[in-house]
Parts: sequence; C-alpha cells; structure tokens
Amino acid sequence: MLIAYLLACLVIAFAAVVFVLMRFTRRVAHRAEASVPPDGQFLEIDGERLHYVDFGHGPAIVFIHGLCGQLRNFAYLPLAALAHTHRIVLIDRPGSGYSTRASGRDAAIAWQANVVAQVIDKLSLDRPLVVGHSLGGAVSLRLALDHPQRVGALALIAPLTQPVSDVPAPFRALAIRSAWWRRWVGRTLAVPVGMMTGRTTLTYVFGPEDAPKDFLIRGGGVLGFRPGNFEAGSGDILAAERDMPGLAAHYAELTVPVDILYGRGDRILDYRQHGERMPVANPRIRLALVDGGHMLPVTQPEATMQWLQEVTARMPSTHDYRPRNDVMTVPTQAANDAA
Repeated sequence: MLIAYLLACLVIAFAAVVFVLMRFTRRVAHRAEASVPPDGQFLEIDGERLHYVDFGHGPAIVFIHGLCGQLRNFAYLPLAALAHTHRIVLIDRPGSGYSTRASGRDAAIAWQANVVAQVIDKLSLDRPLVVGHSLGGAVSLRLALDHPQRVGALALIAPLTQPVSDVPAPFRALAIRSAWWRRWVGRTLAVPVGMMTGRTTLTYVFGPEDAPKDFLIRGGGVLGFRPGNFEAGSGDILAAERDMPGLAAHYAELTVPVDILYGRGDRILDYRQHGERMPVANPRIRLALVDGGHMLPVTQPEATMQWLQEVTARMPSTHDYRPRNDVMTVPTQAANDAA
C-alpha cells in the first residue's frame, strides 16, 4: 500500500513539474513573439505559411538564413542602402521565424529548396542572386542544382557544404531522432534550458567575435525561445545529416557562378572543409576568406556587404525590372538604418 502511495505521489509530482514547464514555455514564447512580431508578409506554399520581407527596386537578391535562425539574422547588413539599387527578399525558412512547418513533415533540404523556388516564381523574381548563410547555404546549393533556371548566382556566407559526422557543440541537444521525444522536449525542457545556457551558446556560435548586445531583438534571437523553433532545428539537423552526402556529390554539376565568404576563425564550420574544397569541386566557385567567425553578417556587416557588392557587380545585367510602387515593409531594426 505504501509503495503504491509513493508511486502515485511521484506521478503527481512529475505531472505537476511538466505542467509548470509547459506553462512557462508558452509564456516565454508569447513574450518572444510580442518582442519580435512578424516583419513582413505571408505566402501559402505547399500547405505551409511562409513569412518573407520584400522591399527595394532593381535586380533581386534573396536571403536565406541558417540553422535556428530567422530573417532578422541579416538585420545588421546595410539593407536599406542596398534597396536603392536592388529588390531585397528575406525569407524565413519553413519552420523558422514565422514560417510554418507541419508537425512530422520531413525537413529535406531539397524540399526547402523547392519552397524557395516557388517563392521566386510567386514574386516574379528574375534569376535572383541567392544569399545563403550556414544551413541556408546548403539550401541555396540544392536550389541551384535542382532549379538552375531560377537562379542567377549564389553568394554563400559560411555555408554548410560537406557531410558532417559530428554536430557542433551548441546544437547537439537538437539531434533527437524520435519525433515524439522531440515534441516533448520542445514543449517542456528546451526553452528553460536554452535560457540558462543562452549566453554560453551565443559566445560559442559568434566566437571568436562577440555577439551584439541587441541580437535577441534586432537579430531575432529571442524567437529561438519557442518550442516550434527547437523542433524545426532538430528536424533540420537530421535532414542535413541525411541529405548532405547526396548534395556534395553533385557540385561538379553546378552551372551558376558561386561565391563563398568564410571566416578563418569559424567555430561552427571549418572553412578548410566547407570552403576550400568547393573551388576544387567546380571551377565556377570562388572562395574569399576574412578574419572572423561564423556570424559574419552580424559581426562584420561592412566587410560582408563589400564582398556582396563585388558579387552583384559581376552579375549579368537585365532590363526586365518593372517599377514597383510599394514601400519598405520591414522596420528599421530588421533592415538597417544606414540609408
């Protein structure tokens, strides 16, 4: 009788802890979304609601963020100034930021690339320059291989390009193969643990440079404290582990110009593995190195923008750009006040 009573107490205590964790997680998620609301508009693609920002005039540049990120990761670049000469389209990858990804849906890199291809079609973008950061670089490469007619060129910043056997330390907790366990962790433990370890994680991801003090808001980092972000990141990790060998085997088939920018001090992805191998795989690929870490669009926006402008200057010109009467739809903290 006593044993049954103790077991019942343990079950009740466990349920109470889970309830508190779930309530805390929901509260933090609501506050995160209140601090960083959606910046742009939405498109319906493949049954998902895709969040994007679209502003500026001229040849189009599409930006794709990396793992556990969102479109504000590019907020430190002088995008408002760039919008005087180019149409800027920032995308939240499916499952990230305010873009949805149905529970249980495969996060395949090819599927994500196909979503971007549909965005290009729906927004009538004429062979844009596609800028991909980190995992967004892998999506960009798949896009160029599967939909070369939709892409003018690639500009990849610290891209994931090769199969990775070991998950980088800050992301190891995401490598959960069970969908049920992933959802449970996301709704209970992921947010409070992430908040406790957040500073350490940012130090590692940004190192050897410092993370800006305003990154949680201006860079959208606070949106990482939501259960859906954890689940999407976990799916992305597993998809990359499965899909990268097949992607890397086809780089010789790339038919569009590819420029890569890497930091020599990158702690997340080694530039020698993910950068220096690429020009060997295809002569269309050019590599540039700078002294810096993984988050170059945030820590070195001027150097990154100078490199990006050099890439855009090599793009073939076209005259099929219709005047647009829209206004900038992204607030200054999500673009840049450098205009």
